[in-house]
Amino acid sequence: MQIDPVIPTEPAGVVLPARSRRQAMDWSLVLASQGIEVTIDHQPDGLGWVLIVDPAQAAAAQAHLRQYQRENRGWALRRRLRDLGFRFHWGALAWAGGLMALHALSAATGEGLELAGCMTHTVAATGEWWRLVTATMLHADAGHLAANVATGLVTLGLAMGRYGAGWALLTALLAGALGNLAGLFLHPGPYRGLGASGMVMGALGLLTVQSLGVWQSPRAAWRSVLAGVAAGALLFVFLGLNPRSDVIAHAGGYAGGLLGGLLLNGLPARWGPRTAANLAAGAAAGLLALVCWLEALAVR
Repeated sequence: MQIDPVIPTEPAGVVLPARSRRQAMDWSLVLASQGIEVTIDHQPDGLGWVLIVDPAQAAAAQAHLRQYQRENRGWALRRRLRDLGFRFHWGALAWAGGLMALHALSAATGEGLELAGCMTHTVAATGEWWRLVTATMLHADAGHLAANVATGLVTLGLAMGRYGAGWALLTALLAGALGNLAGLFLHPGPYRGLGASGMVMGALGLLTVQSLGVWQSPRAAWRSVLAGVAAGALLFVFLGLNPRSDVIAHAGGYAGGLLGGLLLNGLPARWGPRTAANLAAGAAAGLLALVCWLEALAVR
C-alpha cells in the first residue's frame, strides 16, 4: 500500500492520513517501536484519522510504514470464509443419554455387562471382535462417565453439526474402535479397557480437519486452515495425553477421527449432511452397536 505524501499542518507537525482508526492505531505502534513520537488525531475536515509526527522524523516515519506494509502484505486480520455449516447438533444428547442409560443398567445388573463388553487383551485369541465397539459404551464409574459425556457432548455435537449427525456418529464410533484396536497391539501386558474417550477423541479428530472444507472455495484462506488444524492438535494434547488415562486408545481414536475427517471432507455434495446418505450412516452406527451387543450377550 502507498503511504500518502506528508501534509504540513498547524501546529508544528506533519500529518499522515490513515484509512481508519484501526490502521492509525497499528501505524502508531509501528512508529513507536522505532522510537518515533506520534500523536493520533481525528480531523473533521475530510482527512479523518491521522498520525501527527515531528517534521524532522516525517521521512523516517514514511519509510518505516512502507516497510511495514511490504512485510505484512496479505496478512489481513479478517478473512471471509465460506460458511461450512459449523453448528452444534443436539443429537449428541441422544448419544449421551444412551451412555448414561447403559451405565445405569450395568450398575443395576452387577458386572455382567462390563464383563461381556469390556476390551481385553484376549480379543485376538478368542475372536471376540465386538469388544472393540462395546467397550466404547461402558464406564468404570460415574466420574468416568461424566468426564466423557461432558467432553463428548461438545466434540461430538460440533462434529455432528459439521458433517451430519449420522456421518459423525459412525465415524467417531469406528475411531473409538480403532483406538481399542491400537491398545490391543500396543499395550505391553494384559489389560482391560472401557470408556468412550477413544470415541470422544475421534470426534475431536473430525473437528481438527473440518477447516479443510474451505479448500473447496476458490479464495481459500490457507492460514485459517492451518490455524484450525493446530488448534485441534493442541486440544488433543490437553485432553488426550493425560498420563493417568489410556493414551494409546486416545491417540488411536484421534488418528481415526483425522482419517475419517479427511474422507468426509472429500464426500460429494449428494452425500452431505442433509441427505439420505447421512441418515444411512446413522442407521449403520446404530446397527453396528446393536449387533455387537447381541454378540456380547449371546456369548455370556
